[in-house]
Amino acid sequence: MSKKIILIAGPTASGKSKLAIEIAKKIKGEIINADSMQVYKEFSILSSRPSKIDLKKVKHHLYGFQPVKKYFSTGAWLKLVKKQINQCLKNKKIPIFVGGTGLYFEAITNGLSKIPNIHFKVRDKIRKLQKKAGQEKFYKLLLELDPLIKNKIEPLDTQRSIRAYEVKKSTKKSIFEWYKLTKSEFQKFQIFKIFIDVPREKLLKNISERTEKMFRNDCIEEVKYFLNLNIDPSLSVNKIIGVKEIKDLLSGDLSLPQVKEVINIKTRQYAKRQVTWARGHMSDWNKLYSNSFSSLSKKILKATS
Repeated sequence: MSKKIILIAGPTASGKSKLAIEIAKKIKGEIINADSMQVYKEFSILSSRPSKIDLKKVKHHLYGFQPVKKYFSTGAWLKLVKKQINQCLKNKKIPIFVGGTGLYFEAITNGLSKIPNIHFKVRDKIRKLQKKAGQEKFYKLLLELDPLIKNKIEPLDTQRSIRAYEVKKSTKKSIFEWYKLTKSEFQKFQIFKIFIDVPREKLLKNISERTEKMFRNDCIEEVKYFLNLNIDPSLSVNKIIGVKEIKDLLSGDLSLPQVKEVINIKTRQYAKRQVTWARGHMSDWNKLYSNSFSSLSKKILKATS
């Protein structure tokens, strides 16, 4: 069997997971998570992890294994992915990656940069600088230090901002210059890259329905548990949509209808950013725009056969 990898990306609530299961059943595939928020143990509802029923349909890997208290990087994910791919091939299965985290897909298609280790004293100093300055001012300092990050790192992305700052400060080279020097470790594989795009009206409906489902499944209790853990606020897990909003609900600052509306708005904005990111980084991917899973399924099966 030739070495194949299928990548299925798309905006949040576009139905990627459902499609991946359908494909996996038809081609003897196994699904590997490519969503940075679905790795966390404590968030199954807000991160929209596959249900127990879905997990029984085909094998799923790298979902809900990482404690929220620990920092988890793209590099750590890639190490686990390499082992998982080898295991799939050993079992004569095709790895199907599904998710919405662009950097994870970049790690597979283009590789991870070999950035030298940054001395802990430098890292600590920069973290203190960010904390003292605040993210808005720190981002402006980062832009002055490394103009290449403009439009590539979001102003509110604390973790990536700190990382870009420490890399430029220590190596005198932009993190994005390091990225250009990288190569994929899967160059000998046939990689089928699919980006699922759905009509805007359909996506908005999906987002709204998913928000309602989250509350039916008691995402409020999930957030209560998380807040009691007193997690470091700089960790990216705090950015899961719904955490801040439900915290505001619990404190009485927002009503339930207001919380749902804010979550819907933020999720729509996130989906838009994912599509924009894909436009800039996934120009060579197959864009499949359809309402029908069956037609998408046929196209993917034809492409990968």
